[in-house]
Parts: sequence; C-alpha cells; structure tokens
Amino acid sequence: MADLHYDNGHNTFQLSYRKAQSHHMPNSHFHSTYEIYYLMSGQRSFFIRDRTVAMEEGDVVIVSPNIVHRTINAALPEHERLIANIHPSYLGMSSESAGSTIPAIPVVLQPLIENEYLIVRLSLHDRVAIDELAEGMIREMREQKPGYEIFTQTLVQQLLILCCRYAGQGSTQSVAAPSAMHERISEIAQYINRHYMDDLSLQRVADQFYISPYYLSRFFKEATGFTFVEYLSSVRIKEAKKLLEQTPMKVSIIARKVGFGSVTHFGRVFKNVTGRAPLYYRNGR
Repeated sequence: MADLHYDNGHNTFQLSYRKAQSHHMPNSHFHSTYEIYYLMSGQRSFFIRDRTVAMEEGDVVIVSPNIVHRTINAALPEHERLIANIHPSYLGMSSESAGSTIPAIPVVLQPLIENEYLIVRLSLHDRVAIDELAEGMIREMREQKPGYEIFTQTLVQQLLILCCRYAGQGSTQSVAAPSAMHERISEIAQYINRHYMDDLSLQRVADQFYISPYYLSRFFKEATGFTFVEYLSSVRIKEAKKLLEQTPMKVSIIARKVGFGSVTHFGRVFKNVTGRAPLYYRNGR
C-alpha cells in the first residue's frame, strides 16, 4: 500500500498514512489541530511536551492543539502509522475553547479538554473497531468517491469518540519513560517550559543540572528528537503564537516576553518553526 497524504488546504484537516523504514516529521511540531497518531505496526518513541513515551503496536496518541511533540525512531525503525489532524471547530468547539476549563463539546469528548494528550493502549479485541475506522479513512482518501472529505472527517470524529470512551473506562495508560536518561531529560524539558522567557543557553541549563553541555546536547536529541535550540525555539514560538491569537499585544513586546532579544531574530525563528510570519496569527488563525 503506497503512502497517502491529504490536506484540505486550510490547515484544519489532514490525513497521512505511511509504511516506512524510518520517519520524517515536518518542521512544524505543534498545530492548531488535534493530532491523532495511530501506530498500526512496529514501535516508536513519542516525545510530547516534556516526556518521552515508548509506543507499541495498536497504541493511539491524541495530542491537543499547540502542544510541542515529535516522533523518534525506535530500535527497529520499520513501522506503519496513520495520522489525522482535525481542527477543534470540527468537534463543535471554537479554537478559543480548546484547552480551556469550560467545555463546549459533548460530554464524551471531555477527556480532550482535560488533558494535553491521551495515550490509549488497547486490547486486541478493542483494536478491531479502531482498525476498521483506520482502514475506512485510508480507503476513502484513496478512492476519493463523492463526499470523501466529509466522510473521512466523520470517521476521525468516531475514532476520537471511541478513544475518549476508552479513556473514560480507564483504558488510557500512564506509560513509563523508557529509561532513567529519559526521566532526566524530562526534568530538563520541564525546566525549559517554566523558564523559556529567561536568557537560556545550553551551557546555562547544563550548569543548572550539574551535567556537561556535551551530555545535555547528545542525550536531549536522543530522548526528544529535538536539538536543545530547536526545542527551546519551539516552546517560545508556541507561547508567542498563543499571545498573537489571544491578545492585542504588539509583536515587539511578545518577542521580548517569550525570550527573544531581537524582533528580527524572533520573526526569522517564528517563520522557520511555523512556516508563517507572526502577523499571520494576529487574527486568531
């Protein structure tokens, strides 16, 4: 089965199916959409916000809008996966209500509001329904019969509902970090998330955790898939994007607020991370 990629052109609904020896993830590591990652076969490591989890065949990971994440090659890189990205508006909520404490969606989808991400680990019996939905999405996108876009969106909605039902029944997992090294890097990622607005550097953070810059650089990349600078930039730009969408604050003030000393540097990094200039998000796109 060949790779499959679909994008509605509005950054509100995408679908990607791939069977690969390795992986390639686009430069953008956070989105204005919910991302549903279904590992159909193989093994992956998934870094989400500040922790790395080891995924097994049949796992579903749902990442909320604007959460930094990245998949990482496991020991055996061959895998098959389906990724769907769907905007909160398709689930009956506005972009403003996504991640807020006031739900604007059906009660069954409440876990999406309450969690930055969900990891759903299913039994073989429960996987049957998920597999049927995944196969339906792939078939619809491949055959492209009349109405296939809407039909596929309803399949993604059904998948989210099923996963939230399993979450309500306790089928979500608190998956342990793969190793003590991953736990240590998780602590460092949490520190960056708390202090991204400060004058951080590889040396400063290494000193904070009493480790060498070489160790930090090497194992941060191994555990997260990001270089130290890539991750710090992604966290800063994620926060800047939120301020652009939700406040009238000037771009120059936002740049300083999230840790950039230069507006020019901020604009360059922002476009590199998101693919857009900062003002693109001024009106809450």
